[in-house]
Amino acid sequence: MTRSPTHAVYVISVAAELAGVHPQTLRIYERKGLVDPARTAGGSRRYSDFDIALLRRIQELTNEGLNLAGVQRVLQLEGENRKLRDQLAAVEARAQEEVAEVERRNRFDLVPVRQSVVLYQGKRPRR
Repeated sequence: MTRSPTHAVYVISVAAELAGVHPQTLRIYERKGLVDPARTAGGSRRYSDFDIALLRRIQELTNEGLNLAGVQRVLQLEGENRKLRDQLAAVEARAQEEVAEVERRNRFDLVPVRQSVVLYQGKRPRR
């Protein structure tokens, strides 16, 4: 059985090691609102694979010179971008379905040449 990438399993020390940062850094990220780990009934932090990927992205951005406010803005914009791409894909799929439906309906309006009806009008006058 495979677990979900959002299933929180890692304690802070393991998460910090996987992300390549100090556990205190994770606490700072949490205070700044960059990451929101799950909590056990006892209050211990638990990080998921999704959280680890997010922590790695934060590290990548800070290593490029962004401060935490800049990182927060970039993550927000990346999230909006993902949402807009998903919406665009849904609209494109719906448009393709509607075009296909219109084309399917219009095929019944067309009569193949072999089956077309020709009215007999007698002989044509010669010119």
